[in-house]
Amino acid sequence: MAVGKEIRGKIKSFENTKKITKAMEMVSASKMRKAQERMRQARPYADKVRNITANLSQANPEYKSPYLRATGSAKAVGFIVVTTDKGLCGGLNTNLLRALTDKMREAQTAGQQMRAVAIGNKGYGFLNRIGAQVVSHIVQLGDAPQLEKLIGPVKVMLDEFVAGKLDAVYLCYTKFINTMKQEPMIEPLLPLGAERLAQTEAEKAGHGWDYLYEPDAASVIDDLLERYIEALVFQAVAENMASEQSARMVAMKAATDNAGNLIDELKLIYNKTRQAAITKELSEIVGGAAAV
Repeated sequence: MAVGKEIRGKIKSFENTKKITKAMEMVSASKMRKAQERMRQARPYADKVRNITANLSQANPEYKSPYLRATGSAKAVGFIVVTTDKGLCGGLNTNLLRALTDKMREAQTAGQQMRAVAIGNKGYGFLNRIGAQVVSHIVQLGDAPQLEKLIGPVKVMLDEFVAGKLDAVYLCYTKFINTMKQEPMIEPLLPLGAERLAQTEAEKAGHGWDYLYEPDAASVIDDLLERYIEALVFQAVAENMASEQSARMVAMKAATDNAGNLIDELKLIYNKTRQAAITKELSEIVGGAAAV
């Protein structure tokens, strides 16, 4: 029964794998709920900063922040790439990095120089493999990202844009649609377009007062725009983490189901092999008795 022993070993191995994937599925389901709640909590802050900034910009139209200035033709572009630190989440990172590759190929065809900021181990490894210029990076953010940890790497890209070394910056992340669907996004971050600072009629009506600037209007508006950009990046990281846990939960559920199907198939093969061996032994016994 050497064949039967080998099949039993495979069944035991798949059962152990099934236990692991089932546990990872349950852990991801728990983390997914927390990540979704964190994502929802980050939205009001970004909306409030956007609203105040839009109001200040309209109240002081003579000043044009460098974050709002659009250049004619982009000679150098930057990418803030948000990926996961760990794998086992299906095609989440693959889909985003494929879209990023297409965008980089377009920029290369247009003769544009490229710089990148990597948030997440998978994106950092990918950018290094393709030889991209990574100006800063941060990995191992954990399950609860902190805004103060993101400010440093993102500030490098913002400073280069303000200094005129970059003409455009794109934010690359995976947007959370629902538990079963996540969409890779390559969004223009800088310069800030008018649509990002657009206000509804209710928001315009709620802020009808004048402002006193301290120390001056330029400093206040620039600082607020910087906070708003950081909030957008943090929101992208929160969305990406919610997408990661959802994708991992779905991937681990599929792995658990596949392991169960393989176990059933192996048990059927084992039973058939065992039945054939028993039948063969009985035939040998009956044949020996008949010969005697």
